[in-house]
Amino acid sequence: MIDNANHHSTLHQTANCILKRDVDDLQIIPYLAVKLLRLTIDNTARAAELSTLLLSEPSLAEKVLSSVNSVVFSPNQKIKSIQHAIKILGDSKVRQIALNQLIFNKLIYQKANFEFEQLFFWQHCLFVATLARIIATSLNHDDPDVLHSAGLLHDIGKIILETHAKINYSAFIRHCEGNIEPSPQSEHVFFGLNHAEIGLVFCQQWNIPKQITASVYCHHVMPDDNSQFLDCKLEIAIISLADYIASLQGIGSNTVKQTPVLHPDVLEQLDIKKINIQKLLNTADNEMQDSCAIFNIKFPNIYKLRAALVQSAILCSSQNTQSNLLAGNISVSSLTIPHRSLNPDEIVPATLAAIQQDFHFDRLIMLNINPKQRNLETTYTWPESLHNSSLQHFNIKIDILPNTHLRSLRERKAVIISNNQPENKVFLEPLNIDECLFFPIVSNERLVALLYADNHTSYRSIEPECINHIEPIIHELGIALANAQCFMQEKNRAELDSLTGLSNNRMLTELINSTFKLGLQQLRHIAVGFIDIDYFKNFNDTCGHQVGDEALVMVAQIMRSLTRPSDFIGRYGGDEFVFILQNTDKHGVHSYAERIRLEVEQQGKILSRQFNGHEITISIGVSLYHQEFDSYAKMISAADSAMYQAKQKGRNCVVVI
Repeated sequence: MIDNANHHSTLHQTANCILKRDVDDLQIIPYLAVKLLRLTIDNTARAAELSTLLLSEPSLAEKVLSSVNSVVFSPNQKIKSIQHAIKILGDSKVRQIALNQLIFNKLIYQKANFEFEQLFFWQHCLFVATLARIIATSLNHDDPDVLHSAGLLHDIGKIILETHAKINYSAFIRHCEGNIEPSPQSEHVFFGLNHAEIGLVFCQQWNIPKQITASVYCHHVMPDDNSQFLDCKLEIAIISLADYIASLQGIGSNTVKQTPVLHPDVLEQLDIKKINIQKLLNTADNEMQDSCAIFNIKFPNIYKLRAALVQSAILCSSQNTQSNLLAGNISVSSLTIPHRSLNPDEIVPATLAAIQQDFHFDRLIMLNINPKQRNLETTYTWPESLHNSSLQHFNIKIDILPNTHLRSLRERKAVIISNNQPENKVFLEPLNIDECLFFPIVSNERLVALLYADNHTSYRSIEPECINHIEPIIHELGIALANAQCFMQEKNRAELDSLTGLSNNRMLTELINSTFKLGLQQLRHIAVGFIDIDYFKNFNDTCGHQVGDEALVMVAQIMRSLTRPSDFIGRYGGDEFVFILQNTDKHGVHSYAERIRLEVEQQGKILSRQFNGHEITISIGVSLYHQEFDSYAKMISAADSAMYQAKQKGRNCVVVI
């Protein structure tokens, strides 16, 4: 298991891609719940702090008092205060009740009518929390309460995906109907992250205690010797066992039948012979009856639990040993290939290669839709031998597609176009083929491209059954392309100035830092320039910020139009811009800077009416590389000084030093 800093950073970026909002903007559980989670048994003043926290939230205090006065706890006298409740039931029990209430009220949408049944999910969380605490107590664990908390949150990634993902967990369950069993692996294929990974991202975001975070992340796969969670193996094993027992009894996190799996390392951490399973389950069942009554959930009776155990045993015994193949001999790797990169130039060819390997098409082509030209245009082809052929220009007019098939594609249904139907020959004959397959590629709920496949050299027929087998791969490709697009948007947001579209200050720092690592011969031909809009503060105050933004965009567009692709331009901040030229000298950089200055001056005159009579001009300072510049900061400072010299000379001029 990899859980180093780079891996965590990658998980955070991927989470931002698949969620509707940035991770940093989401508060999944109330901050009060986070504070309760941090109240460990080591805290000598825990009872007093617990009382203070609950009293700070009157509505929660009221619900806690309502729970402790219910028939479930049957107190001899009415408990009228939180302090009294803590005295009678103990701070541990009151904290559990409060956490249960907080998390339930924040996360569980009771009236949801989706494949992911949230009340069923909550019953699973309660059972795992209860069972884990009882196991911890039987093993004399130092803090059984932390296991209760870990049990409540161990599957929180699923509710996050259901509530906040662009494609929810219910869609994943629908996707699994038939041949795919819900598992962390199939979740990763579908979303790009599994529920344990998304749970880790949020536990880190909230700074949840380490033992709970470890249980959220590792309850399906025990940590290895290099893991930061190595010292939490006992807690992870307890949660894993409780989760396994819950699933065996049909109390899983969703209603889909799946094979319970217990990681072999769990039993290395727990001496199962020392655990009285019968007593443990009896205690857990009694507590669950009480807990479910509070939330108006009907906990299954002993007969249903026994029946579920039998069903689980049958399911385990009939497990297909050929787990590396799906229906139609599709390898699992074909489904995971689209998610191995966030670069479309890597994603698409690899996916086409996987489809060819599984289905042996002679050629595969990804066709992008050009709505203006009403064309399908080649963007990627496979096998590689096609790359230098005329297929690179294999474009199809949308209007020549048979109407019935065109309707199917618009409805996002795959079609096989065959010469068995006379109306198809007009389309097929120019391509010199007897039949072909078109598969719609949907990304972010939009039809973005078509997959074309044929057997133009072998003349093998295309079996209709292959559509059902290829569909999951195309679905994953669509998700991967959406993730790639989201990643590129986030990358641009991090690297580009949002107003002008030029590189931002951070990118400037990275570039000039890397530039200064070049050899002396290359550095001698480097120039850095600063551009400052003259009297911009006065311009902004007079014309307003919106007009000021228009002036900034104008300067940025002029710089972009006059700059070579190999050179760098960016917005340094405010009304200052920067450029870095390579392979230049004093004459070359002065000529470049003058062209920009003159163009801004001319545009400024043309737009002066729009700018309330102000004529935009700029002052430019340039520094060429000198050997005394032992750091990029000195070269930046020299260019800045040159720019101020230009202002002192009367502005609207260029100074090179």
